[in-house]
Amino acid sequence: MTLPETMTMKENATSSLPGIPTLLGLLVLGLGVIALFVMGAADKQPAYMVVAALLGFVVMFLMAGLYKLEPNQSAVLSLFGKYVGTVKDNGLRWNNPFFSKRKISLRIRNFESSRLKVNELDGSPIEIAAVIVWQVVDSAEAVFNVDDYESFVHIQSESALRAMASSYPYDQHEEGQIALRSHPQEISQHLQEQIAERLGKAGVDVIEARISHLAYAPEIAQAMLQRQQANAVIAARTRIVAGAVGMVEMALAELQKNDVVKLDEERKAQMVSNLLVVLCGERGTQPIVNTGSIY
Repeated sequence: MTLPETMTMKENATSSLPGIPTLLGLLVLGLGVIALFVMGAADKQPAYMVVAALLGFVVMFLMAGLYKLEPNQSAVLSLFGKYVGTVKDNGLRWNNPFFSKRKISLRIRNFESSRLKVNELDGSPIEIAAVIVWQVVDSAEAVFNVDDYESFVHIQSESALRAMASSYPYDQHEEGQIALRSHPQEISQHLQEQIAERLGKAGVDVIEARISHLAYAPEIAQAMLQRQQANAVIAARTRIVAGAVGMVEMALAELQKNDVVKLDEERKAQMVSNLLVVLCGERGTQPIVNTGSIY
């Protein structure tokens, strides 16, 4: 998602005064204002009292410039709608009381998306959810480029997850194909890149994105389980048959090499059949001992 250039903002660091010395100075000034007011009241000097009242108002107004920042927190300052800068100094700070101050957390945060129901690449409905780890790295972009950056992160992350899930099959059907279930590292990397691209203009860095839930939708889960079982059986049978054929070839070659017994083509076929039954059968075979002629 690309925002117009006229809307983009970049963070600009600005300075602030240490809050504790400023507070102490204002307290001393406040005590002086009180002393001036008392002196004016004692000497019946209205001018002193008026000056003291005005100075007291100024002191109270300057007090409004104090604010506190915790570690991994920043304050975005603006003056009558115009961005002034960002302060990241921890502790009690002071800036112009006319500045509006919006505090932004720079801590690492995470959330788990809701379980989305989407169609994967082959069209089968699946349920998928992801855990997103993110952090605000540009306070100005987070405040001014989007309306609500937290909501923006959640919505865009789920949108990227939905788009990613529909571009890959659930299971790997051919060699080298990337699938949701068989390639978690590649899928997580792709998801992280997709989310980072969407959240880049919001001042958010995506630290990690990984799938937390992946399953077929309930209405087809049983059918898909049967298909997976069938595929597993076929793959196992294929491997068994390939191994059995290799063992039969090796047995015939050894018999011929050592001149143990000479078999015509018919007897070779019979032997191959018997060996394949023994090697490929699911149950143990019952041997039949022939005490007469092989014919």
